[in-house]
Amino acid sequence: MARPIQIAPSVLPVDFSKLGEAVVALDQAGVDLIQWDVMDGQFVPNLTFGPDVIASTRSLTTLPFEAHLMVLTPDVMAKRYVEAGCQRLIVHVEACTHLHRTLGNIRELGATAAVALNPSTPPSEVANVLDLVDLVLVMTVNPGFGGQSYISTMEPKIAEVRRMVNAAGLEDSVDVEVDGGISASTVQGAARAGANVLIAGSALFKHAGGLGAAVQELRTLANATR
Repeated sequence: MARPIQIAPSVLPVDFSKLGEAVVALDQAGVDLIQWDVMDGQFVPNLTFGPDVIASTRSLTTLPFEAHLMVLTPDVMAKRYVEAGCQRLIVHVEACTHLHRTLGNIRELGATAAVALNPSTPPSEVANVLDLVDLVLVMTVNPGFGGQSYISTMEPKIAEVRRMVNAAGLEDSVDVEVDGGISASTVQGAARAGANVLIAGSALFKHAGGLGAAVQELRTLANATR
């Protein structure tokens, strides 16, 4: 059975002085979880959310939080983000010297572990750790900034990751996520390729009909590909 479609906002486009208000508004808009794009200014050329910032909003919603750790030292930082209330930590293949160990460490902290692939990284890099994750993230932009254009040539890669997950017998337990440029015009291509967790940022917050309408539009379009 296909994994259910989930709409997951990135809060990166939000006015950082109003993060709490945004979390509440997203909850009311019907999203499935909230993603925090954690950037360290080294792995990517930007700085964003420390664990204390995330923790300050944790009591405002019961939605799951995931931290997308775009950082060079995920093993050093992981514990603080779990303590901040993130139920899932996503680490990058490209940042982990010992990926298997890093994913195991996250699980020992009590969170679920996930792994991300930059656009130039092949799916084969995660083939031997699928049993340790509950999600594989295929980046459809180069990480570091919001508002970038969707790279449609990543769709065959999304499809290959989905095939790998299914071939490993993990189709009921491992999600495939996409992040980057997801909007009404791109969401169906990503979903058709096999993604079921869809990260959206700018498209949600700039939607003329508001957050609720934006979430419903993306969910309807993605489900239509099923």
